[in-house]
Amino acid sequence: MAGHSKWANIKRQKARVDAVKGKVFTKISREIIVAARSGVPDPNGNFQLRTAIEKAKAAGIPNDNIDRAIAKGAGKLGPDNAALEAIRYEGYGPGGVAVLIEALTDNRNRTAADLRVAFSKNGGNLGETGCVGWMFDQKGIVAVSLTPPTSGRGRKAEATPEITEEILLEAFLEGGAETYELVETEEGAIAEAITDPANLESLSQTLKDKNFPVTQVELRWIPNNTVEVSDPQQARSLLKLMDALEDLDDVQSSTANFEMTEELMVLSV
Repeated sequence: MAGHSKWANIKRQKARVDAVKGKVFTKISREIIVAARSGVPDPNGNFQLRTAIEKAKAAGIPNDNIDRAIAKGAGKLGPDNAALEAIRYEGYGPGGVAVLIEALTDNRNRTAADLRVAFSKNGGNLGETGCVGWMFDQKGIVAVSLTPPTSGRGRKAEATPEITEEILLEAFLEGGAETYELVETEEGAIAEAITDPANLESLSQTLKDKNFPVTQVELRWIPNNTVEVSDPQQARSLLKLMDALEDLDDVQSSTANFEMTEELMVLSV
């Protein structure tokens, strides 16, 4: 899982670049639309919608945009988004790396064609449904920041108690987490608690009730076996493929079962 976490960290950093902000807004807005359509259009009674709204606010999406996406999902602004559907695609990257893609699209043929081009231009190929899906398990992820917030002129807030690993472990166990992983990000260290998807809401609420600084709640595909990538050219091609997939408007998320050193990953980006 370390390789995936490093890739997720790089994606988080890239998502903050102004040049891709419009794409991030579009992707999260689509999540809100689908969540509002699939359940009640009220975040208090719809965990999927509540999670999408929290992600939107963390990305800096204005409240008016969020409200408009909810209204679209509820059918209050016309039926033009009713055709959005969630589809999972699968394929192979350079060196046989397994790639899993989740998309929201109103045109399956267009999305499949765009994915096929992205794979073929970067040393991979789009496969049939089920070709690599068995290599991944879907898990719920709750991220907790371990870096104390700053106050005033960048000073650490003195009243903030230290979050020790022992305190974290106790809370994770109480919330039903299966395991956890410590990850370094641009903003500091975080702990990612991993749980069964059905328990995601319960774990998230348990940690929030205990006043832990929860920064992310999401479903994520985790590879159950990995391919070690050590060749710089393969690494470069693989990361170019992942970038190309993320740049597609219809793609909500992509993951792959590669492992590579952080140094190689940074040099190849």
